[in-house]
Amino acid sequence: MTELQACGIIAEYNPFHRGHAYQLQQARQKSGAACLIVAMSGNYVQRGEPAIVDKWQRARLALAHGADIVVELPFAVSCQPADRFATGALAILAALGCDTLAFGTETPTFDYQDFVQRVWPRSQQQRFAVDYTKTYATQWNELLQQEMGSMVAAPNQLLALSYAIANAQLAQPLTLLPLKRVGVDHDQDSSGHDQHGQAFASASYLRRQLLQGQTAAIGPFVPYDPQVIQGPFLAADQLWPWLHYRLTTTWPQELASIYQMSEGLEYRFWEQNLQSQNWSDFLRRVKSKRYTYARLRRLALYTLLNVTATEIKQALTQQPQLRLLGFTAAGQQYLHQQRSNLAAPLITRVTAAAGAPQGPLGLQIRVDRLYEQLSGREQNFKQQIIIKK
Repeated sequence: MTELQACGIIAEYNPFHRGHAYQLQQARQKSGAACLIVAMSGNYVQRGEPAIVDKWQRARLALAHGADIVVELPFAVSCQPADRFATGALAILAALGCDTLAFGTETPTFDYQDFVQRVWPRSQQQRFAVDYTKTYATQWNELLQQEMGSMVAAPNQLLALSYAIANAQLAQPLTLLPLKRVGVDHDQDSSGHDQHGQAFASASYLRRQLLQGQTAAIGPFVPYDPQVIQGPFLAADQLWPWLHYRLTTTWPQELASIYQMSEGLEYRFWEQNLQSQNWSDFLRRVKSKRYTYARLRRLALYTLLNVTATEIKQALTQQPQLRLLGFTAAGQQYLHQQRSNLAAPLITRVTAAAGAPQGPLGLQIRVDRLYEQLSGREQNFKQQIIIKK
């Protein structure tokens, strides 16, 4: 029996749109892999917000439009800065036996091997991350300019560099397959067309339409009937009452245990909360040159969910979490082939033991409870794996 090859993709699909379907098609075509494995963020995404629709709806759409296996990126990985996000996601794909990592980028001809050889050793020294008046991205660009004579302006390219570094640290690195992004820029709050007249829109644009109740408006930009996705559609602004209550009833000294709460931010959070009117207003008040909005959104989410540094450390020191959300026939065949070779146990159902405070899904179950309250949908114990015939 010929051994099936697998290509991995790291995604959020927030929400799934035509650009994602195109990437899946290109990944299959250019990698030659029989199985496409997507490591997809769960109910919270990297920018520090709840996903607009839950992980099960997004996994179902991915399986219907090209993915063969969808596994969940747990909260301890999905809601992280680029370097830790990449490290955790690559560990999951490597544990599943992926040979290739396909990813979208604005500059697919970039020499990632040269980048890793020349820049990674310097980044390990962390000399670029000592200026507290500059953001992480700014200091990265200064290092790239110094070492390679180029800078990175596009967010997908910056994330791709993190993938390259994380991949280089694996015992058996994957083959990197950069794919040219199509459509509008990442995070651009608009729609547009490619050179062939195909309609594309950014995920930001689609989220805005959904939040404004214009579900039908996303139709030209998604490869499915938009009515199949079900609300309520969630956004960070809806979390403000919970964050405001948490900060109002907690002393700064208690906030110090929250993950990534450092450099006196607990006092800044506590003080500015007293004057803030909503989520966006709060972020504007705590913003400084040192911290990006993405970093502050994540920290606000950690605070709201009471996620401590100890919990994240415990989660990241465990084996890679292989939480299966769904598969196709090809995915099932691949998992059957790899069942004795997986580097960590495959989690196919949520038990009381797995969801206990010290269990492998303890943190995930806890943070998903708020999402369940907001969405009105069970996310773990009563959910069954999606099987696409």
